[in-house]
Formats: sequence, C-alpha cells, structure tokens
Amino acid sequence: MTTALIYLVVMLLVAAVVFLLAAVVFGRGEELAPLPPGSSPTRLPAEDITGEDVQQVHYQLVLRGYKMSEVDWVMRRLGVELDGLRARVAELEARETHEVHEAGAQPWATGE
Repeated sequence: MTTALIYLVVMLLVAAVVFLLAAVVFGRGEELAPLPPGSSPTRLPAEDITGEDVQQVHYQLVLRGYKMSEVDWVMRRLGVELDGLRARVAELEARETHEVHEAGAQPWATGE
C-alpha cells in the first residue's frame, strides 16, 4: 500500500513540474481583453474592394458558428460576382467615354 502511495505522490510531483515548466515556456494563458463593442478584427479596404479582398477575409473561430466550407463557398461566390460587376462597370464607362469622344469629334454632333 505504501508503494502505491509513493507512486501516486511521485506522479503528482512530476505532473506539477511538467505543468510549471509548460506554464513558464508557453506563458500563463492569459486571454486578450475583449474588443470594444462594434469593432471586429476582420479587415477590408475602405474603398475598391475586390474579389480577392473578399476571399482573404477570415473570421474568428467560436464554439457556435457556421460551417466553414459554406462560408468559404459564399465568400468565393461573392468575390467572383464582385469582380464581374467591376469589370462590367469598367467596360460600360470605357464605352461611354469612347462614345462621348466620338460624338465630340463629329461636326454634326456639336450642332454646327
């Protein structure tokens, strides 16, 4: 019986030493202060967001959340749609600029 008690005490001492060593090496495990209300660590550019910006967004992991594969799919889809819309806007702006330039170069377009 005393042998079992000695083994138990030695195991507890070894566990305590390992725990203290791990605490010294890896830190005390303090949590960061909570973020102010309304703020988020998720970052996006203030203007001209591209599909790549959307795809690079990462969210905090929490116990209750969403299925990551579904969120990734939505973000990819939004990024592709955003890039497509930006390309379409650029195309229409270029076409409008070209038409205005052509109309300005033709004498009948100026009312002369």
